[in-house]
Amino acid sequence: MQWQCLGFDQLTTDQLYDILKLRVDVFVVEQNCPYPEIDGHDKVPGVYHVVAYENDTLMAYLRLLPAGLTYDGVSIGRVITSEAARGRGLGSELLRQGLAYAEQLWPGETIEIGAQSHLQNYYGRFGFTAFSEEYLEDGIPHIDMRLTKNQPAA
Repeated sequence: MQWQCLGFDQLTTDQLYDILKLRVDVFVVEQNCPYPEIDGHDKVPGVYHVVAYENDTLMAYLRLLPAGLTYDGVSIGRVITSEAARGRGLGSELLRQGLAYAEQLWPGETIEIGAQSHLQNYYGRFGFTAFSEEYLEDGIPHIDMRLTKNQPAA
């Protein structure tokens, strides 16, 4: 697995296409959730894209956002694995990689996420705790979660 953390201007056109296709395939089509997937955050300065390729195929992706863009703290979003990658533990490795890159970019910063509610226990294994009530986002139940750096991560 080849891992990279890239700013928007570092992405190749092929990588950008792969990212957008995977996000639409899963978040819009597979989850049957029509919403504006391309939200304007991808190319904001300070946003990073963590990609995992295997044999030239994008297997996993997440987006790192600086504090103040979507949450008060640093944020991780668009956490996704391809259908072909599921069941191999790649989602957990993706999150570990994302947390490590976030620590390199923003040492000691709190990380906040808007998690699908059914994944609350999953993110809890990495030290995230809920700080909001459940809410609907694009028709899917979500909850805001936070990881402070004095908490151990999985």
